[in-house]
Amino acid sequence: MNYLTGDIGNTLTKLSILNDNFRIKKTYNIETKKIFKNIFKDKEIKKIINSKLSKNILFSSVVPKAFKIIKKQLIKKKFKVFEIKDLKINKILKIKIYNYNQLGSDRISNAIGALKYRNCLIIDFGTATTFDIIKNGVYEGGVISPGIDLSIVNLNKSTALLPLLKLKNTKKNYGKNTLEALNAGFLWGYEGLINNIIKKISIKTKKKFKIILTGGYAKLFKKHIIKKTTIDENITINGIAKAFKELI
Repeated sequence: MNYLTGDIGNTLTKLSILNDNFRIKKTYNIETKKIFKNIFKDKEIKKIINSKLSKNILFSSVVPKAFKIIKKQLIKKKFKVFEIKDLKINKILKIKIYNYNQLGSDRISNAIGALKYRNCLIIDFGTATTFDIIKNGVYEGGVISPGIDLSIVNLNKSTALLPLLKLKNTKKNYGKNTLEALNAGFLWGYEGLINNIIKKISIKTKKKFKIILTGGYAKLFKKHIIKKTTIDENITINGIAKAFKELI
């Protein structure tokens, strides 16, 4: 039997088919904004839904309206649809923060996916750039900073003359034209932000963490982080899969 899981983000939604061992067979990436345009008419979605699936489906979502649309459509097709916060997460992950309801489902999923590391810092390059701390197998909290693409778009929209930038990894140390200057600013700026936050977290916790990178800019910034890092592109879906396996 196959299982369907999904991660609904502000920009991108991932739908993953899992095998009977809860390992990823195939993942489909969809722009989240398409969910609001009756995505279930798409041939690709119909193909996913018509495969041999368990009637239980688990999502992580930080876009409640998008999740509501998907849930409604799947219920019509006789599926039982869960969001990860519907489950008793404390059975597999101890969370040590002030308000559990304010913690994003994507960050919960990342933390579950990272439990095998026990002491780690997860840096997720999404719409926001997030830093999540797992200390002695316990979720301790983290840091949220502006996402890179969001910052680039906002700068472009807020200025009359600055162009829209596609961030590149470049050996040049500063710009000789506007695009190069912007690229250096974002590359150096986020390099400094990331390394400084890692340093601050290490000092505050008095721990050495395994650093896990995920999300769109993981490969680009791996070369700019002072500490040794590991890229895990599937940490979110693997966290959802673990919750599915153990809690549903």
